[in-house]
Amino acid sequence: MIAVIIPNWNGAHLLRTCLDALRRQRFREFETVVVDNGSTDRSLDLMAGEFPEVRVLALDRNLGLAGGTNAGILATDAEIVVTLNNDTEAHPAWLGELVRGLAAHPEAGSAASKLLLFDRRDVIHSAGDYYRLDGIPGNRGVWEQDDGRYAATEAVFGACAGAAAYRRRMLDDVGLFDESFFMYCEDVDLAFRAQLLGYSCIFVPTAIVYHMLSATGGGPLASYYCGRNFLRVVVKDMPSPLLRRLWPRIVVAQLRLAAEAARHLREPAARARLRGQLDALRELPALLRLRGVVQARRRVSSGYLVSVMASP
Repeated sequence: MIAVIIPNWNGAHLLRTCLDALRRQRFREFETVVVDNGSTDRSLDLMAGEFPEVRVLALDRNLGLAGGTNAGILATDAEIVVTLNNDTEAHPAWLGELVRGLAAHPEAGSAASKLLLFDRRDVIHSAGDYYRLDGIPGNRGVWEQDDGRYAATEAVFGACAGAAAYRRRMLDDVGLFDESFFMYCEDVDLAFRAQLLGYSCIFVPTAIVYHMLSATGGGPLASYYCGRNFLRVVVKDMPSPLLRRLWPRIVVAQLRLAAEAARHLREPAARARLRGQLDALRELPALLRLRGVVQARRRVSSGYLVSVMASP
């Protein structure tokens, strides 16, 4: 059995589109689990009245994307866990293609979908995640036309958890999403930890999902968590041999982000990014303790990690 886990917080206006698309999936051997993060809108009533086939896990508070997804993963024993944002519409072939892509690559611990913009369906939002040598993550192909450049099944650094498949055995080994990230980059952290243990990720270009970009986030919220969590990933996951080699690039990249935010200081999003960077620096003692646990388990060489990262 496969479980599709959808975290939701006050997303009643999004759920019909998302859940109707799952009803239209050609691959049928799955259950849908919506983890409701203490919504105060009509989300629970909507699902009870219109989607009785959906298993609802109602939490009494908002655990964020990371915590909500983890709660859903722990509530099922499915061998493949598929994470899906509530602000999406999956193509009818999506789930079958994603599962087949993962099955065809037994060496991969996870699989990434191709995310296209909901309102411009020829524009890419993510063709899998990359991670740069300067510590900056991102989406391959973002804002580019879907013109065939990302049509090959290939290894990528990681999957955007907005539409991704994870093997249970990998999650049992690597661990779940780090709930302290709350949202943004929790999937990058998981991908990095998976790579450290030798689990690759495969991009499946035929597994297509349309994404309503920033329908559940964006603005100052995204800027704060990206500002904080970019640094968290570096401190927690980057092995010491690479840190010694790459720290000048990493520092320059962080200073560039801070300088750009400072130039737009009147804007709430810019101020939020700076707060995020400062909060990450304040968290250094706790992050270094986490780092020790993560790095003690590393199984791959620094050379391998460089080979799966992207140059700035």
